[in-house]
Amino acid sequence: MKKFLFTIITLLAFPLMMTGQAKKPTIMVIPADVWCSQNGYMTTYDNQGVETAVPDYEKAVQNDMNLMNAISKVGALMAERGLPLKDLAATIRSIQQTSAEDAMTVSRTSGATIAESPLEKLLNRAKADILVELSWSINQVGPKQSVTYMLRGIDAYTHKQVAAAQGTGAPSFSAETPVLIEEAVLENMDNFISQLQAHFDDLLTNGREVSVNIRVFDNGSGLSLEDEYDGMELIDIIDEWMAANTVEHRYSLTDATENVMRFEQVRIPLYRSNGMPMDTRRFVTELRQYLRQSPYNIESKIITRGLGQADLILGEK
Repeated sequence: MKKFLFTIITLLAFPLMMTGQAKKPTIMVIPADVWCSQNGYMTTYDNQGVETAVPDYEKAVQNDMNLMNAISKVGALMAERGLPLKDLAATIRSIQQTSAEDAMTVSRTSGATIAESPLEKLLNRAKADILVELSWSINQVGPKQSVTYMLRGIDAYTHKQVAAAQGTGAPSFSAETPVLIEEAVLENMDNFISQLQAHFDDLLTNGREVSVNIRVFDNGSGLSLEDEYDGMELIDIIDEWMAANTVEHRYSLTDATENVMRFEQVRIPLYRSNGMPMDTRRFVTELRQYLRQSPYNIESKIITRGLGQADLILGEK
C-alpha cells in the first residue's frame, strides 16, 4: 500500500518538477534607440570607414537615474515571473574592464581586422537570448502625469521583434517616473512575458536562427571550395555537415561558388550535448574542427559578427 501511494505521489509531482526545470530565456532590459536619441545619449564609431551613430549605453546608465530606476522596475516585474535577467550596468562594467582585448579581432597571418559596434560588444559580453527595449514619455495634464510606454522584445541573434507591448497608464499625481512606468506596464506584462516565452519555446524546439559564411583566404595557396576529397567537392562536404548538425536539417544555402558559401536561416541547437549553451561561434568551431581532420587538413579562422553571424575563412588562422 505504501509503495502504491509513493508511486501515485511521484506521478502527480512529476509535471510540477518538469515545470520547475523548464528552461527560461535570458533577458536584458535596455533603453530603446529612440529614447537614447531623444535624451542625448548617442555616440559615433568608425564602422569600417563609415561614421555610425549608436546609443551610448554607458553614458545613459551613468547619468540618468530615471533610466536605471525604470529598468530596475521592469526587470523586477520580469524576475517575479521567473525570467533570468542580465544587468545592463554590470555588463557595461565588464566590457570596460576588458575593452583593450575586445577592441578588435586580428588575423595573426595577414593582420586583418574587423569592426565591432558598441551593441555587438554588449551582446557578446551579455550572451542574452532576448533584449527588451524600453522607451517612455511623460504626459502632463494639469497636475496629473501619465506615462506612454513601449516594450519590444528583440531576438539578440537575428534582431527580429518577437514580442511587443505598449500603452498609456492612468493619470496620477505621482511625479516618480519609475512608479508611473510600473503602473502602466503592469497591465500588459503577463501577455508580454507569454510572447517572450513562446518565442523561446520555439527556439528550444526548432533551434536558434543564425547565419554562417564560408570564405577562402586569398593567400596564394590555391585552396578552393571546388577541391575534391575522396571524390566529393568541398562545397558538398560542408553542405552535408550542415545537414547533419542543424536542427531538423533546417538551413538555406543561398550562394555557393569556388570561394564563398552563404548559409542563412541556419537553425542551431540551443544547447550542446553536454548541456552547455550553443552559440554561433561554438557551432562554427565544430565545423572548423571537422575540417582540420584527415583527409581535409584545412586550417581556418573564425570571425564573429555579433551573436548571430560567423565567418569561417579557410586557408590559414
